[in-house]
Amino acid sequence: MPDLNLSVILITRNEAHHIADCLRSVAFADEWIVVDSNSSDATREIAERMGARVVQTDDWPGFGAQKNRALALARGRWVFSIDADEQVTDELAVSIRKVVEADTSGQEAHASSQAVPSGAVGYELSRLSSFCGQWMRHGDWYPDRVLRLFRRGAGRFSDDLVHERLIVEGPVARLEGELLHDSMPTLDDAIAKMNRYSAGRALDKVRAGKRGGLGAALSHGVWAFVRCYLLRRGFLDGRLGFVLAVYVAEGTYYRYLKMGLLARSGAMNQPAKTES
Repeated sequence: MPDLNLSVILITRNEAHHIADCLRSVAFADEWIVVDSNSSDATREIAERMGARVVQTDDWPGFGAQKNRALALARGRWVFSIDADEQVTDELAVSIRKVVEADTSGQEAHASSQAVPSGAVGYELSRLSSFCGQWMRHGDWYPDRVLRLFRRGAGRFSDDLVHERLIVEGPVARLEGELLHDSMPTLDDAIAKMNRYSAGRALDKVRAGKRGGLGAALSHGVWAFVRCYLLRRGFLDGRLGFVLAVYVAEGTYYRYLKMGLLARSGAMNQPAKTES
């Protein structure tokens, strides 16, 4: 079967409340690949009903490895990686389509107000995230530059358990438009996610030879708050700007504290349960 122009890939686990809106926002793609980690809700059925190819896995190797599984199934010349709790805005959809169509036709692409550099094999964009029901436009969370569109064959995901990175070989440019991230609707969701992600990130860091402990946890935690709330003007987001800065600082503190405990216990080879 010949290659397609654009594949959308995503990984899921119990995302029935998000998956339809996510896939609807990327309806302009040629195929949608969903790698599902043994969902117990209707995620798979909804995705299949919307035309996605769904593959189920029973194990959990971490975010990076799971996304590489989805990437291996894609057939598009270009690949767009999205999470189930994200949606592509109309402006971003136009930018993505222009890049793909220009590459397919062999013509130079142009965004609405500026030329999109030719020769780029990857494109980053701005992600706008919500925290406890409010869109956060300052602090550590905005502008959150994420690399999501890339030429198949020129990129792969790092093997990190959490906070995986898309690594591309070649020039990277930037797209206009925002990716909306419906993240952490309640404080309970945020705290639960912090615990899972700090554990996974701590394990990644220790395996990479990084060191943690109480001193590092305190110093890095304080710095994270100052950076998020003051230097990056998180205070402009009002009351929740302060809450988010505390949340970022607390997550940093626990990550470095867990790093120290992992190193002391010799538990570096234990898997972390970090799936969302």
